[in-house]
Amino acid sequence: MFGLVDLLALIVSAFIILPVVVFLRELGYVVVSMILGVKNPRLTVGSGPRIFKIGMFDIRKYYHLYSWFSYDSLKKEGKFAYIMLYAGPILSNVIVAVTINAMLANDMMEDNTTFWNRFIFYAFYYVLFDVVPMKTANGKPNNGLIIYEMLRYGKRTDYNDEPFIPGTSEAEDQYKEEMEKIEEVKEHQKDAAEESSDSKREERQKKKEIEKEKNEQIEDLEEAGQNEGSKSR
Repeated sequence: MFGLVDLLALIVSAFIILPVVVFLRELGYVVVSMILGVKNPRLTVGSGPRIFKIGMFDIRKYYHLYSWFSYDSLKKEGKFAYIMLYAGPILSNVIVAVTINAMLANDMMEDNTTFWNRFIFYAFYYVLFDVVPMKTANGKPNNGLIIYEMLRYGKRTDYNDEPFIPGTSEAEDQYKEEMEKIEEVKEHQKDAAEESSDSKREERQKKKEIEKEKNEQIEDLEEAGQNEGSKSR
């Protein structure tokens, strides 16, 4: 039976463990790219409007489950560099999960065993879907398939026009365009609301004028009736 304890566990998993695991996964890109001599790296946490940006960290409004890494270029390129870059996220989660598991096995974190067991579970969950070669929903290969293609054919195989990891400068331009579109939509909605408000005011004014004309006509008819009555007398 699903109870309050299970609900709390679900909330912790969804809003704490999963985002942290995803963040650690992206840090794997960062560490390896630093070794390879990365230029203009950026780790974006979340999506939507930007809250703030400190150094290479770009923090967005909707952080949940979504983080991604971008860069403009690498000093060291080639087959080995290519494989290491996409193996970075896999290795980061494996190292963290194995380390925590070893600590649990040696009774070093007994007080929060359930929490850390879930953490290990989700870390290996992402490792599984990174390691097993497959295409993702948008037609791109996952990291496992990228590495497999490089090991088998010795070259990068693109399935989409855009690169697997977009350039930071390109991503920044895309972000600005998205924010401009959002502002345009907001302005359009504001104008539409103002037009709707103006039309409602005009409609109310017309109703008032029609009501006033009706009242005046009634008064004229009553007055005419009174005049006819006085003449007949």
